[in-house]
Amino acid sequence: MEARQFIVYFPFDQYILTPEAQTVVTEAANYARNGNAARVVVVGHADTSGSAAYNVRLSERRAKAVADALVSAGINQTSLSVDWKGETMPAVATGDGVKEPLNRRSTIDIAP
Repeated sequence: MEARQFIVYFPFDQYILTPEAQTVVTEAANYARNGNAARVVVVGHADTSGSAAYNVRLSERRAKAVADALVSAGINQTSLSVDWKGETMPAVATGDGVKEPLNRRSTIDIAP
């Protein structure tokens, strides 16, 4: 098994999993289960629209939504860690207040 990252994207100001996001979570869960992954790390992110404090809470909700879906898909909670970064680690650098779809995400890192 090789380390691999999956990315779940979210609509603006939301943390519910779209059908597309659920597909990515299912793929990640299958990859982790089939490879007997030792570690699965979920990190939530937000774009720079809204306050920094709001975005930390939103990225937390996104990370927890993905983590809950992974557990529902059979990932053992003991191998799962969850973190959130708010707007501090954008995928695409932008100025403050920018609605950037690629920054509204949770990453799922799977390690052997």
